[in-house]
Amino acid sequence: MPRFRHRLDLQMFAGEKTEKATPKKRQDARNKGQVAKSAEISSSLILLGVLSCFLMLGPFFQDRILRLFGDIFLHRLNMDITDQNVLQLFYHYVVQILILLSPILIVAILIAFASTYVQIGWLFTTEPLKMSLSKLNPLSGLKNMFKLRSVIELLKSMLKLTLIGLIVYWVLWTKKQQFLDLAHVPIGGIFAFTARLIVQLGLIVAAILFVLAIGDYLYSRYEYEKGLKMSKQDIKDEHKLSEGDPLIKGKIKEKQRRMALMRMMQEVPKADVVITNPTHFAVALQYDGSKMEAPVIVAKGQDYLALRIREIAKKHDVVIMENKPLARALYERAEVGDAIPGDLFQAVAEVLAYVYRLKGRRRA
Repeated sequence: MPRFRHRLDLQMFAGEKTEKATPKKRQDARNKGQVAKSAEISSSLILLGVLSCFLMLGPFFQDRILRLFGDIFLHRLNMDITDQNVLQLFYHYVVQILILLSPILIVAILIAFASTYVQIGWLFTTEPLKMSLSKLNPLSGLKNMFKLRSVIELLKSMLKLTLIGLIVYWVLWTKKQQFLDLAHVPIGGIFAFTARLIVQLGLIVAAILFVLAIGDYLYSRYEYEKGLKMSKQDIKDEHKLSEGDPLIKGKIKEKQRRMALMRMMQEVPKADVVITNPTHFAVALQYDGSKMEAPVIVAKGQDYLALRIREIAKKHDVVIMENKPLARALYERAEVGDAIPGDLFQAVAEVLAYVYRLKGRRRA
């Protein structure tokens, strides 16, 4: 019973998600559009950017607005009402409104792209746009309403409303005397005072939202890392999937080994000499002075492979020489396809010289 309980505890521990996510898990999540980001950062920065644009380009907006509303009284009162004139007037005002709004749109788009890129980098995926019936499940919707994230979102919204309400109340209270003095201010002054007050309130609210957005981003990142955590078994399964099943890998390696042996055996007939131990080792050498700087090992083997190399060499009239120390040294110090080691040049040269003399006698 204690042994069974110990095994059960180990299984439960193996299923706990205590390990950091692997690069593959992170990349898969990123490909699905699952990244750590906060939409609050983009919205607060866009608000700051637009209000700053109003501050810097105030004369431009004032001039364009006056032209837009003054054009009717200055040039359009005596206009004939026809289809063509109305269309021209409509196109004219559309162009003027686009020119008026273009700085705001450009600033908003640039800030939106920049803030998103800083948070998650470059990412384009259509995975979040795919249809999922689970999203339409009312039970899932009810579960999401009572999740910790939903509670935090509710608290965050209440905090934002409270802070913004207090700030707006404080700013308006500090300017109560100026509100009373507006009765003696011309219309232009009233509009100027209202514009300054709106921009001031907007900047303060945007700054508060940005500070809250940073906290929201940090929490989103914490939740993201927590959601990506893996158990030890998950890591093992991922490693098995990425590397392949050990049984299949073993079969593939065995097949590759057999193919390599077949290719090696096919090179034995091309060898100039096979140096043996005489029974334990066999090394086949080939040398072509016009192509090679040094003799090359085309095949080598031990025990059964050594026997097969000798059999193929005898079948194709390849010279077989017994040289125990040289055969063992070549087998241990060089691989198939390698040139022989430099300190063995002299010994191999003597062997090849003998082989060439023997072949010359055979030809004679």
